[in-house]
Amino acid sequence: MNGLDWAVLIGYFGVMVAIGVWSHKRVDNVSDFFTAGGKMPWWLSGISHHMSGYSAVMFTGYAGIAYTYGVTSFVTWSFPIALGIAIGSKLFAPRINRLRSRLHVASPLEYLKNRYDLKTQQALAWSGMLLKIVDVGAKWAAIATLLSVFTGISLNQGILITGTITAVYCTIGGLWADALTELGQFVIQLLAGIAMFVAVLMELGDKGLGPVSAWDEPALQGHEKPLVADYGVVFLMAFLFIKLFEYNGGMLNQAQRYMATPTPQEAERSARLSAALWLVWPLVLFFPMWMSPLLVESQKPDGSDSYALMTEQLLPHGLLGLVIVGFFSHTMAMCSSDANAIAAVFTRDCAPVVWPRARTWSQGQGLRVARIATVVFLGLSMAAATQVNSPAFKDIITVVIKWVAGLMGPMAIPMMLGLLRPFRRSGPTAALVSWSMGLLAFWLVNYPINWNVEGGVPLQYQVSVPLAVSLVLYILVGFVKPEDTPERLAIIDRINSDGDGDSSGAAAAAPEPRDAMPAPVKD
Repeated sequence: MNGLDWAVLIGYFGVMVAIGVWSHKRVDNVSDFFTAGGKMPWWLSGISHHMSGYSAVMFTGYAGIAYTYGVTSFVTWSFPIALGIAIGSKLFAPRINRLRSRLHVASPLEYLKNRYDLKTQQALAWSGMLLKIVDVGAKWAAIATLLSVFTGISLNQGILITGTITAVYCTIGGLWADALTELGQFVIQLLAGIAMFVAVLMELGDKGLGPVSAWDEPALQGHEKPLVADYGVVFLMAFLFIKLFEYNGGMLNQAQRYMATPTPQEAERSARLSAALWLVWPLVLFFPMWMSPLLVESQKPDGSDSYALMTEQLLPHGLLGLVIVGFFSHTMAMCSSDANAIAAVFTRDCAPVVWPRARTWSQGQGLRVARIATVVFLGLSMAAATQVNSPAFKDIITVVIKWVAGLMGPMAIPMMLGLLRPFRRSGPTAALVSWSMGLLAFWLVNYPINWNVEGGVPLQYQVSVPLAVSLVLYILVGFVKPEDTPERLAIIDRINSDGDGDSSGAAAAAPEPRDAMPAPVKD
């Protein structure tokens, strides 16, 4: 990087902070901070939903998969995400929006106290927060890895810089700041992605190759196969189910985008927009990665530095800075949205249980705690980022695929399936059994004790077994021990009603259930 690249990067950071300061004026209470008051237009919600699902892991971990295996990086990652969100646009998006408009909650997990019980809500809330710390830590490590390639600064310095900038704008501006910065980041990503795509096409042309004929080169032999090695049919199906739950609310931050729209219908439209973007745009981003074996030689065994090396080699200064800003935009979009979601869970779900005084917080007190919780979460995730390459985690892609994807099922199944009428018989017993046994299954397939499995358990089973165990037990226990009480059925009916016209303005007219919120913050 030279002075021009640094100017682009510093300018980007300045704009993000400015958006956060401007958004501060739109945040008057906890509802504004966590759900934008239910006033976010569907197109902004859809772009925000799309952007909050990316991170620099795409340009490190998944770039390594593209470098090593080719198109399977798209087939087993962004395609199942697009399909999962498309399914969820009908199945989950409208129902999650009704959590705010009908039950008047500001956290995606608030409704679990009434849908199941307090114990279930707390189990999912605390375990979800811990998983998010590890997940976001991997994202910080990914962007710091890229930054070190271009600038030579250490991993810890990169983590500190990106985490601090993100903390400033998302803490003062809440979900509005997240969504508006993600809109700007989407534009930057669009320019950077097209610049890299064109640069690779020009480089291939200089070698006498076209985007089709390049696939005949020996370095890309077998890279056109959609499913290879550990990324086979079982992995694809497991990943589809995982992403169906994760990207429709299971990891909490995407649920907030659905809750932030005025109506269930607009939540559905935002999900469809996000699904379309996930289907088309990653093809532009992945193409340079697929071509990378023809252009650079990775210095890392997993190929995770290939995209950064290619960027350094092909782009002139200025455009190089723009692409680096694109890396930052992905990671900061996801991490800021995660921080806001986890702050919501802590402020609305956890604090009132462990600290009775939290039940009587004023608007100002609740908002201050929300901002403090955001900063604390970002600090803990930054600390976790320094351990991503430790023996416990191995590397970035191991954290993202094995830990996050493997643990997603046990965390998300009770929350997401609890929204649907067909699973009304599954109550707190089913939820807790599904959650606890899924965690146990994750431990057994990833860290078996005295198992003589040569080479370890295959990745596809590390990901799929915990999900399968959680899903089967949630349904089975619900049939064996049905707990569909009238109170729980009333909650499900309110979430599933198709006849509501609730908007952010009309929502206040709907009577609030006496116990709809566990120890609410007054807002």
